[in-house]
Amino acid sequence: MGDGLRTIWIVTTDEILLAQTRTAATGLEEEERAGRDGEAAEALAGWEVREVDSIERLADQPPAAGDVILLDKWLRGDNVYEACRSLTGRTQSRIFIIAEHENEAALSIASFCGAAGTLHRPVTPSNLRDQLEVAPVPRPAWRDDARARLADREPTFPEKLLVEIATGRPDVNLVNSLVDPQTSLFNFAFLNFKLDEEFKRAKRFGDSLSCVMLGFEGQAGDDVLRDLAGLILEGSRDTDVLGRFDESSFLFLLPRTAADGAGIMARRVGERAQERALVDLVGDPLVISVGISCCPHPDIREREDLYRCAREAFVEARAAGGGVIACT
Repeated sequence: MGDGLRTIWIVTTDEILLAQTRTAATGLEEEERAGRDGEAAEALAGWEVREVDSIERLADQPPAAGDVILLDKWLRGDNVYEACRSLTGRTQSRIFIIAEHENEAALSIASFCGAAGTLHRPVTPSNLRDQLEVAPVPRPAWRDDARARLADREPTFPEKLLVEIATGRPDVNLVNSLVDPQTSLFNFAFLNFKLDEEFKRAKRFGDSLSCVMLGFEGQAGDDVLRDLAGLILEGSRDTDVLGRFDESSFLFLLPRTAADGAGIMARRVGERAQERALVDLVGDPLVISVGISCCPHPDIREREDLYRCAREAFVEARAAGGGVIACT
């Protein structure tokens, strides 16, 4: 921009939040020049605020290097963390998520998705200044020996993997936000995020992606759920995304796996559940039902189609008394 201003791009439909941000940016220069001299004041002066009402609009007018992007956590119609993840790597601007002050998990999830940090409501000159002074936070590199250990170690629950690939220190808020407490597999919210990510990746590179829904009738105790989750992990690869869908079913995303490979994995889990004599709360054996969908497929154009086909096949398998049915 020719006037030397840098831009704070705020993606929101909240007029109050927009007004707070503009007021904070206007007061920032006065506050800093009154209290600082030289480079410190210059670094925080000269910001303008521009509103964008959707992520798509932001993509149409990409920010310049050195600009800042603020994403409203309550943006209607968009998952702000998915948006943050999609913007990471496509812009040289720092990204901050605006969240409630009491939301302890926001910073952990924001960092996981590539943001430089969070900004608490209400936006004021002081908390805006604190974030503008923060240097970009690089995503931590995967330790060189971590991948080598994956091939020869025991199956590891996703909560432990999350801790290992984080900054080296266990982040309880992040783990609790992404993991189902009964099974230690990923929860529904994270599955929904990964479904979108894996579907886009498979479509872009022309790879196979299988979606597997596996479940049983009735209810099961925590120990049985944990045992079943362990069997699922034993039959999976480190690239598979494994999660709990609801009270009695699980959902898996298997990258670069066709329906035949997904069926082999699912049948193995069912056979081992029978061998372990897993039972429900009333003592009846767990009867495993499995539905599988796979793309590329002429009827699967969106991520919702991939899930819907797997769900329909699962319901059909359950009505038939168990077994594996693949959407054809």
